[in-house]
Amino acid sequence: MTITPTPEVTRTNGYAVAAPVFAGSDGIQAATVRELNARVRQEASYLQDLLAEINKVMVGQEMLVERVLIALLADGHVLLEGVPGLAKTLLIKTVAQAVNADFSRIQFTPDLLPADLVGTQIYNPRTTEFSVHQGPIFSNLILADEINRAPAKVQSALLEAMQERQVTIGDTTYKMDSLFLVMATQNPIEQEGTYPLPEAQVDRFMLKVKVDYPTRSEERVIMDRMTGASLPTVNPVVNPADLLHSRELVKQVYVDEKIKDYVLDLVVRTRQPGNNGLADLNSLIAFGASPRASINLILASRAHAFLQGRGFVTPEDIKAIAPDVLRHRIITTYEAEAENITSDHIVRRILDYTPVP
Repeated sequence: MTITPTPEVTRTNGYAVAAPVFAGSDGIQAATVRELNARVRQEASYLQDLLAEINKVMVGQEMLVERVLIALLADGHVLLEGVPGLAKTLLIKTVAQAVNADFSRIQFTPDLLPADLVGTQIYNPRTTEFSVHQGPIFSNLILADEINRAPAKVQSALLEAMQERQVTIGDTTYKMDSLFLVMATQNPIEQEGTYPLPEAQVDRFMLKVKVDYPTRSEERVIMDRMTGASLPTVNPVVNPADLLHSRELVKQVYVDEKIKDYVLDLVVRTRQPGNNGLADLNSLIAFGASPRASINLILASRAHAFLQGRGFVTPEDIKAIAPDVLRHRIITTYEAEAENITSDHIVRRILDYTPVP
């Protein structure tokens, strides 16, 4: 597909952003970004109803809700890190109710087996045949609670289902549903009896989101809402087919060549900071982000633009989503740990230094 910029301008968040025109030379009907914007605004209008329904239960945590919706629209998975009691379970359950989707909560424990997750074959002595009992992984939205408390075999079984979108039981392979999202949680303060996720497995998550405490005013609303005479109820306002249809439109959100170069500049600086003007980071980064970082930055930024009602990606979309895409893909050195420098500090330094197109 050939891209030809035009001088048309669209305003977003107070910035004047050039609206390029892309014409398909591969048989696809030519369309302008302005037309795509109109389609996105029309298609994304139902998200306001979805957010309103979710916010009947959720108080604050707007960024967390947004990241879960981005993962749904971009066909990714989310890893949450936060202390207990911050409504992580409530969020994913509420989203499932609002989109009329199946929901499964799996509590990861040291004695959990892969069969407890994916299912197993059960022998029937009357018929002398085996029947397949599918596990809780066969659902639309999965909460993998405290994923780092289960041994490596169970973690691998879950992450294989996430990556391959299929599960093998016996000699039969079963495909996961088209709408399939895993939201895994891990507790950052209690590490006794845990099995930390290997870096290669953490890389399978599109986003890693850190969940913080609510503000004082938000917590007052939470107290009043959750201790009232009746709890708020969530009604389905969309269905999985709506989200799957939106995914196809999200894939069409326009990404300019300069935006792609900007993404590459960010990712390459995590691997070779010294060769790209950030020599002070050389001793702080042991391993940089993998190519999945570049892919997921584009996919997540398209979904972020869709949520904003735009048909094209801006640098602000990249900067907004980059910390959640990169924080778990940068491995810091012992020197960085000694100086109390985290991957978040490194990502912020790279974002501040890298020129914005």
